[in-house]
Amino acid sequence: MNRFKASKFRHTEARLPRREAWIGGIRAGSVTSCGNHVKASCRWIAFNAEAAGVLGIVPLECEDGGKRTVSQLCCHSDVVTDFDFSPFDQLLLATGSADETVKVWRLPESGQDMPSGAGLTLGPRGGPVDMLQFHPTADGVLASGMGKQVTVWDVGQQQPLTALDPHGDQLQSLAWKPDGRLLGTSCKDKKLRIFDPRASPAASQSVPGHEHNKDSRLLWMGSSDCLISVGFSQMREREVKLWDTRRFSGAMLTVALDTSPGAAIPLYDADTGLLVLAGKGENLLYCFEVAPAQPALTQVTQCRTEGSTRGLATVPRLALDVMACEVLRVLQLTDTALVPVSYLVPRKSTQDFHEDLFPDCTGTLPASGAQAWWAGDSQQVRRVSLHPARRPTETFSSPVIACTRLQAADTGPTNTNTGPTDTDADRSEGSGYSSPSSLASPSSAATSLSASIGPSSGFVSSPSQKSLQSILGPSSRFRHAQGRVLHRDTHLTNLRGLSLTTPGECDGFCANHQRVALPLLSAGGQIAILELSKPGRLPDAAMPTIQNGVAVSDLSWDPFDPWRLAVAGEDAKIRLWRIPKGGLQETLCEPEAVLQGHTEKIYSIRFHPVASDLLVSSSYDMTVRIWELSAGREALCLRGHTDQIFSLAWSPDGKKLATVSKDGRLRLYEPRRSPQPQQEGPGPEGSRGARLVWVCGGDYLLVSGFDSRSERRILLYRAQALPEGPLSVLSLDVAPSTLLPFYDEDTSVVFLTGKGDTRVFLYEVTPEPPYFLECNSFASNEPHKGFVFLPKTVCEVREVEFARALRLGQSTLEPVAFHVPRVKKEYFQDDIYPPTRVWWEPALSGSAWLAGEDGQHRRASLRPADMTPVSEAPKEAPARKFVPASVYLEEKSDEQKKEELLGAMVARLGNRDDPLPQDSFEGVDEDEWD
Repeated sequence: MNRFKASKFRHTEARLPRREAWIGGIRAGSVTSCGNHVKASCRWIAFNAEAAGVLGIVPLECEDGGKRTVSQLCCHSDVVTDFDFSPFDQLLLATGSADETVKVWRLPESGQDMPSGAGLTLGPRGGPVDMLQFHPTADGVLASGMGKQVTVWDVGQQQPLTALDPHGDQLQSLAWKPDGRLLGTSCKDKKLRIFDPRASPAASQSVPGHEHNKDSRLLWMGSSDCLISVGFSQMREREVKLWDTRRFSGAMLTVALDTSPGAAIPLYDADTGLLVLAGKGENLLYCFEVAPAQPALTQVTQCRTEGSTRGLATVPRLALDVMACEVLRVLQLTDTALVPVSYLVPRKSTQDFHEDLFPDCTGTLPASGAQAWWAGDSQQVRRVSLHPARRPTETFSSPVIACTRLQAADTGPTNTNTGPTDTDADRSEGSGYSSPSSLASPSSAATSLSASIGPSSGFVSSPSQKSLQSILGPSSRFRHAQGRVLHRDTHLTNLRGLSLTTPGECDGFCANHQRVALPLLSAGGQIAILELSKPGRLPDAAMPTIQNGVAVSDLSWDPFDPWRLAVAGEDAKIRLWRIPKGGLQETLCEPEAVLQGHTEKIYSIRFHPVASDLLVSSSYDMTVRIWELSAGREALCLRGHTDQIFSLAWSPDGKKLATVSKDGRLRLYEPRRSPQPQQEGPGPEGSRGARLVWVCGGDYLLVSGFDSRSERRILLYRAQALPEGPLSVLSLDVAPSTLLPFYDEDTSVVFLTGKGDTRVFLYEVTPEPPYFLECNSFASNEPHKGFVFLPKTVCEVREVEFARALRLGQSTLEPVAFHVPRVKKEYFQDDIYPPTRVWWEPALSGSAWLAGEDGQHRRASLRPADMTPVSEAPKEAPARKFVPASVYLEEKSDEQKKEELLGAMVARLGNRDDPLPQDSFEGVDEDEWD
């Protein structure tokens, strides 16, 4: 009977707070790591901030109903990959970083300043730190994952207790069993392992986990022998598995969730059996009840939030509002806010404490120390009541860092009542501390980062906006850019039979300012041609198409002839098609011309940006060929590749050609000088695909690709120094599709997204450090099959639109406009719209270019005739709140001015002979006193 007993949590509700209860005004970082990116103790919340090596710190509860202030803690010289609060000392925070070190910090009591230096440092150990977790029963024990190895530390002694045997591949998660005896891990080699660190460094148990090697997570179900793992199936479906370590040969239960690409963050509460799941980059929170005895995974509720999830954390049970029947609280980290989501069980009475909902939970006093645990002590942490009247009041302060009072740096006169200083910190790290500051934007003038972003740097107050800017570094003028889908009247809908099998080297479809070419799934390589000037629902009946004859591998519109379409086929031929004036009215079966020369399937084709009638193609035969279309012949053949060519790109002036290939090399050609590469350099790691684009006036190359851990990243190279390697590398996220870059040369903004993504990244690229300035990203509700940008001339400058793209969905084609919010939109924003290239006119013919001539496009302004440039707008005098003194003193002598000013001062101070107000009060007679 017990098996079918109804759960008391089956009616649990997820409650989103009003915006006033959000912790807003933050700028969360986009760190790619195995961590949850946000953690909470009973006192503080920590989260990854936008700047590398920086955590945002904010109180869990606001004091006196006031607004919570976000402080910044500069932890490391490189990105913070993971961090964890001690389960006992609510002020103790451990941080791990790509700088190969682990640091332990003691945060202050609320209202005090953040520390400038770490209490202690562990490592470096020869590799980036990927994950951290404090021991659940022993104080001062910390597990860290670095690459393929897990190290267990005695934090107080700053020495490792043990290093577990290396895993077969990159670690993806680690988790202590709540009783502190065992440690579980998941790994990219698709295995789950159980270790008993005190018995042996070798895994005591190992089992195949999830069939795909994408990000997986492992959690213990309380102190039981059961585990929860979250990962991806062989078909890339997200799935949850339940395991019993007593029968560890296979999962007890496997539940498929969905096909979303984002890695799932799992949070499990052992006292309620509730499991919360959220995918990175998504806005849906799932809540399940886990019953390992049956076994069963039952969905309780799901909650859709306003923002996309960057990170997720639970609040300790001791911080829950038990009288409101709050059984779980989750903190969702979005781009600009921390959103607390409460899970409540509805009860008729909220005046009473419900013992059945709130059993005793783990307390905050450790059961043992590091050395006692290592010697074999397995005592458990005493459980405490959540009843408000019986809740313990004692607090624990870990001895691993001396508990001292922190003193803020005082640049003014010495205050004799400041109390004792932290002499250890003063001696080792300096005595500068930060004041709380907002992470809202670099324009916050309260405090700023220290000028040094080294391992022990901290925060000091900023005297001016100028110094704040110099310390925080430059910020993009497009950081507040907004992308929005245009009105439905501009959409093309009812698209059917789209081809989803175009190669990774192809963008999926192509568009110019007049029409779109969409490959179809039908046999014979059919291509639909849709006019952008005729939006709306397409008819259900068959439409005229281009019959290419073979499957399409890539296609491109001629920039100088909007009616000519080049199509590369899997038969190693390139066909040129001409669209009739007025659009495609009947099926086209005969191309205008066919180009033959390649011996293997063609990867990609690109028209020359300056000269007419020139086309370049790359093929499986590992050659790059340049075609003169006016003569229908192959003009040049470039060699030197040893493996598949992923991408190629002309330089803006059309003189050079760059390629990136599967052999991990970048190559730079000057086609008219030599068929061999002029330069070679190291490209992105891995063999999953790459793209490249010229940036910053053709002096630099931006390459998107993957690292050895399948993280998507972008790399910036100096075009004249490829052998030196990248100037800067920026990791973005983990996803299967290659990032497709589009660079807007007028604004220096690069847009990055992949087929199947829901997000478009925006960065302003600069030739000086830090090279990449992050801007607001654009997110859609469903994945797109392709994302292609249109020429600059289609932008609506009156709305300060600086880029427009077409987003291909399941059955729709939607225009997406990117604009910058501006106050004076009635003026032409000439700082955003410099004269743009007249891209639709060739600068010279293809034959002239092949003969050695060069040309460049003329430029034209996008300013409408009836708009005035904002740089020429009349300067408005600032409004005065008070009448200036000159108005009433301009015709008075100096003596008159002095007397009037003195008279005004005396009137304000009052007469010293005037009676005080209390002198007129009436008292009581003496005999009325007792």
